Amino acid sequence: MVANRQTEARKLRSRLNHPIIDADGHWLEYAPVMREEFRRIGGEAAVEGFDVASQRIPNALKMSLAERRRRRVGQEAFWGSPCENVLDRATAMLPRLLYERLDDLGIDFCVVYPTAGLGYHRIPDTRLRRAICRAYNVFTADQFRGLADRIIPAAIIPMYTPEEAIEELEFAARQLGYKVMMVGGLMRRPVPALAEEHPDASKFVEWYDVIGIDSDYDYDPVWAKCRELRIAPSFHNGARSILLRNSASNFCYNHIGHFASAGHAVCKALFFGGVTRRFPDLNFAFLEGGVGWSCMLYADLVGHWEKRNRQAIESTNPNKLDLAALLQFAEKYGRDAVVEAVRRGEGLEGDSNSKLTGGIEDLDDYFRCKIERKEDIRELFVPRFYFGCEADDPINAWAFNRHANPMGARLNAVFSSDIGHFDVPDMAAVVPEAYELVEHELITDEDFQDFMFTNAVRFWGEVNPDFFKGTVVETAVADVLARATVRP
Repeated sequence: MVANRQTEARKLRSRLNHPIIDADGHWLEYAPVMREEFRRIGGEAAVEGFDVASQRIPNALKMSLAERRRRRVGQEAFWGSPCENVLDRATAMLPRLLYERLDDLGIDFCVVYPTAGLGYHRIPDTRLRRAICRAYNVFTADQFRGLADRIIPAAIIPMYTPEEAIEELEFAARQLGYKVMMVGGLMRRPVPALAEEHPDASKFVEWYDVIGIDSDYDYDPVWAKCRELRIAPSFHNGARSILLRNSASNFCYNHIGHFASAGHAVCKALFFGGVTRRFPDLNFAFLEGGVGWSCMLYADLVGHWEKRNRQAIESTNPNKLDLAALLQFAEKYGRDAVVEAVRRGEGLEGDSNSKLTGGIEDLDDYFRCKIERKEDIRELFVPRFYFGCEADDPINAWAFNRHANPMGARLNAVFSSDIGHFDVPDMAAVVPEAYELVEHELITDEDFQDFMFTNAVRFWGEVNPDFFKGTVVETAVADVLARATVRP
């Protein structure tokens, strides 16, 4: 079976007139080696951080179902890596084996993200977080050294403060040579009122900083540093086992939609925060959540602007309510009690009719984006945001459907294999599975080329034209960038 799939992937790749770029594969870090290397690189703080991060899921799985329910702890992942397919397990663990097998998988170039390291940048303790992120980046750069013509890893960038993010961006890019940065987007922070009024309870209640709007910090210096270093930041945030995805008994309940939920929150925050207005030459990627949520978000942004832009909301301004005319309608159609209440003016400024606005800075929620026409939304959203899509998701086709997206937009779906994780039982089946969208006539061959190659080129290459220099896809990438146009 594996041999047939390998042949199928190779045969499919040989028929294509373009390379395939995997924008989001994963490797399985080998914990015993990683722990000792962390000690060598970062000392006891890195090891302590490693131990804290490594125990979160096992601690949840050691609890009984009753105990998880009592504590409201979500059911965590179990059996999350390839086992029966030993070749794929070894491939996920050993970067050089992945390099050797790429042709069998039908993949020309692959960007690899963490597995264990996905949560390291969310450790609340500053000392441990800084130490483990630094150790991970040094360790991973060493593990993938010499493979950069076909495989490159992503660095982990902590984002609790702009200062720590900038420092690690500088180190990872200038000292270690990273070109891919995974930045954090859901920062857990204490609620100030609770910390002041109920300090003992405050550690149990947090809010999630989505960094683009309403943050305690200004993250513009981080985006400016990304631009300076020619880095297109990518988010690999999850929202599993928190808020509305916190089943104590069902992992799939917690897992389904959690990447989409996290991506939706951060993408929306960056847009409303005006980040793409202030940094029009920077691209952002949201990985593993698919593209369906982004199509909905894009449509919602347009729809809400049409109803809630500064001019449109004047139709709901309570000051424009003609009380005399309303009384006439009440007298003609209302019961006596309604007529008397309207005559007295009672209840006409309650609930959504209140004249209160909450003391906000501007009544136009889109003011940071400076939206003057709905086409501005397309120009600030479509070219700047990219969305990692797994091969088995039929909703990927939505991104390319100009009839379904406002103003005929095609959103930037990028191929994300997710190799190394439980949802890929056969690595060699991923590329043929992605091509099924063409076989089922849901997308065209041109769409498939954009999905599997061109969009990834534009995501990284627009920000850093030298991103693919020295790789096996360098020539094909140069052709794309030479004729690149923004296609909203």
